[in-house]
Amino acid sequence: MTRQIIHTDRAPRAIGPYSQAVRSGNTVYLSGQIPLDPDSGQLVSGDIDAEIHRVLQNLAAVAAAAGASLDHAVKVTVFLTDLSHFPRVNEIMPQYFHEPYPARAAIGVAALPRAARVEMECVLSLE
Repeated sequence: MTRQIIHTDRAPRAIGPYSQAVRSGNTVYLSGQIPLDPDSGQLVSGDIDAEIHRVLQNLAAVAAAAGASLDHAVKVTVFLTDLSHFPRVNEIMPQYFHEPYPARAAIGVAALPRAARVEMECVLSLE
């Protein structure tokens, strides 16, 4: 099975030795996105809502580059440095994901790259 590397300038460049996403067969694995503005490469400023929206916009841009949308998501993993922000994730996610919702895990972590407060990754199924 061949792998296809997915890249878009509409999402932040990888900040390490990884791809924005990789397609293998009918599955697309999106790397974790933090709230980086794709134009400036800087973290978005503002409250946690702004960060969550930017992360989801970045994921949506990578999904689009793969010829899909977040409606193709089958699994989402959310990493938060403060789990008290989890209710905000729950309120914002339906603006980007629609029923039937993907499976999801939320994990509290001590730190994230660039001192971000939220990171999300997801898996898409193109079937």
